[in-house]
Amino acid sequence: MTERIYNFSAGPAALPLPVLEQAQKDLISLGDTGIGVLEHSHRSKAFIAVYEAAESLCREIAGIPDNYKVLFLQGGASSQFYMIPMNLLSKDQTADYLVTGSWSKKAVKEAKVFGNVNIACSSEDKNFSYIPEEVSLSEKPAYVHFTSNNTIYGTEFATEPEVPAGVPLICDASSDIFSRPIDISKYGIVYAGAQKNLGPSGVTLVIIRDDLIEQGPTDIPTMLQYRTHSEAGSMFNTPPTFGIYVLGQVLQWLKDQGGLEAIQQKNQAKAGKLYDYLEQSSLFKPTAAKQDRSLMNVTFVTGDADLDAKFIAQATAAGLDGLKGHRSVGGMRASIYNAFPEAGVDKLIEMMSQFEKEHAS
Repeated sequence: MTERIYNFSAGPAALPLPVLEQAQKDLISLGDTGIGVLEHSHRSKAFIAVYEAAESLCREIAGIPDNYKVLFLQGGASSQFYMIPMNLLSKDQTADYLVTGSWSKKAVKEAKVFGNVNIACSSEDKNFSYIPEEVSLSEKPAYVHFTSNNTIYGTEFATEPEVPAGVPLICDASSDIFSRPIDISKYGIVYAGAQKNLGPSGVTLVIIRDDLIEQGPTDIPTMLQYRTHSEAGSMFNTPPTFGIYVLGQVLQWLKDQGGLEAIQQKNQAKAGKLYDYLEQSSLFKPTAAKQDRSLMNVTFVTGDADLDAKFIAQATAAGLDGLKGHRSVGGMRASIYNAFPEAGVDKLIEMMSQFEKEHAS
């Protein structure tokens, strides 16, 4: 068997090894059914049990109130960029967006098709390297949307932004969902593509409050109405069965780790080690503002593009894969989601230290 290496990819990203090993077994036969998980009908008793377990674990781990639905959809988080305004924003209304990275900019573009958009804040003036402190909301926003963690730029909201009573807060939590405790009751919608912290690509988790489901219009395409998926239990059409299965396995692993408070402590320890090294390094420098640094995506540079490329090449050869920064910003990015082992961070720091000694000015 090929030896596994450390995968710093931003997504699809590292999955827990016990989950992969269980999936390997269930590909041949899900339990004692004699049918692999990829082959089961989504209407079969075996898969319904998988689905119900995934939803139950999601509710338990995040403490999701009864007046919220848990939906497993397709199309990635990007499909939510238009589905949300299509259901919640009319031409005479305004939605507020906090723009802190490329993904929130894309969400704004889609929302403008359906109604007015107020940019409540933006950090684009400094290449999205910080989270703005000042937020200027419109008088009566239909909702307020933000991206909790910015994968490309390595920034993260420490807490959710405050919104007026009665205004739905909507969060794209794709890259930090379930990395720390979350109070779902503060939100109208929390959504996330699974491929960073929840499972494989192909399934999108949407946690949505009941009243927002009913608020949506009925004269838009059936597949784009939240009520369609709510009423059908995410099975209006064939759902991404394997994605839901793996997501459920990841949630069970997360529960076994001690839940969200325990995983937060582990994430803080991993990221803390790496940021501590970067703080004292004379070669590598973090790019995100100190108070806004992400626990999930650590971005850093040497200041020399050629030296960055050399380090990335050496790291890849040494079994540290996926460290190249996003093409829009360059440098390096270490994505260290829930499933990424602390030993991988230790090895990265060791290699950075050696590289620094070899290239000290």
